[in-house]
Amino acid sequence: MTTPAGTRASRVERRREELVERLIEVFLDRGFADLGVADLAAVLRCSKSTLYAVAPSREQIIVAVVRAFFRRATARVEADLDASADPRERVGAYLRAISAALAPASPAFFADLDAFAPAREIYKSNTRFAVRRVQGLVREASPGTDAAFAGAVAGQVMEAIHRGEIKAETGLDDSAAYAALASLIVARMTTAPGGRTA
Repeated sequence: MTTPAGTRASRVERRREELVERLIEVFLDRGFADLGVADLAAVLRCSKSTLYAVAPSREQIIVAVVRAFFRRATARVEADLDASADPRERVGAYLRAISAALAPASPAFFADLDAFAPAREIYKSNTRFAVRRVQGLVREASPGTDAAFAGAVAGQVMEAIHRGEIKAETGLDDSAAYAALASLIVARMTTAPGGRTA
């Protein structure tokens, strides 16, 4: 049986989660570098003290929201992965799911991620996890030397997407770059020796 204190605590936690979700949408749309706590409070129509329930400072609020965004994105990407699908299809599906998860993010959001070291580190850590995941999916789909090469290429491109190099070279934002990488890796795997032809 939940005690009144427990009910109050769960209510506070639910309120905090709702605030974080709303802040995620604001950050994705506008970025966060130019938004102070007063600006955020005005956008969300709440008090600054309400926002400090998320974290005790502006910088910590940003970190909490960015971390929550990537946690949510990772959960959605994993949920979209069909364990019963053909392993080759799972590689493409995983990369396309990353593309879909990043699609709502504006250029301002990615610019602010890059400019704010704690947020940049969260994105980098998330990218490292995704690289390992894709390399594992590639090995599962097509064991052998060619799979190791395809996995290494995917990893290098994903890191380059994170660093902003792909956008600088091609003009593709992170979401579009992941979609293009999915097409490239799937095409390679389906025409490689032992792979299915399209």
